[in-house]
Amino acid sequence: MYAANNIARGVLKYAHSGGVRLGGLICNSRKVDREIELIETLAKRLGTQMIHFVPRDNIVQHAELRRMTVNEYAPESNQAKEYAALAEKIINNTNLAIPTPLEMDELEALLVEFGILDDDTKHEDIVGQTQAEAAASK
Repeated sequence: MYAANNIARGVLKYAHSGGVRLGGLICNSRKVDREIELIETLAKRLGTQMIHFVPRDNIVQHAELRRMTVNEYAPESNQAKEYAALAEKIINNTNLAIPTPLEMDELEALLVEFGILDDDTKHEDIVGQTQAEAAASK
């Protein structure tokens, strides 16, 4: 999410001088709670769309271990079909936008809203904090 927001910031910087536009967000699943809803909400707040949700599949790791793409390793797999659907959506996408990046406090408020950050926790307070340290500070 931070990376997507930073990319949106970069697109905005060059939108008026270079005609750069944001086509949307692609969510590579991490299998976390409310993941699709979270990314769709972020996309809406940025003024764009979620183009595609790519489900998590261990076949990616199997292909990578062989130094192959999923399409080379297992071209008939569900994951290969997901990538084909994503490619089709990118090619046919006409929803190109000048994004409105979020300020850090807005992004953190979104993370709080979705239960990823505690309401009373500042992001800078948890950077580098281990799970054990986080549990001890509660």
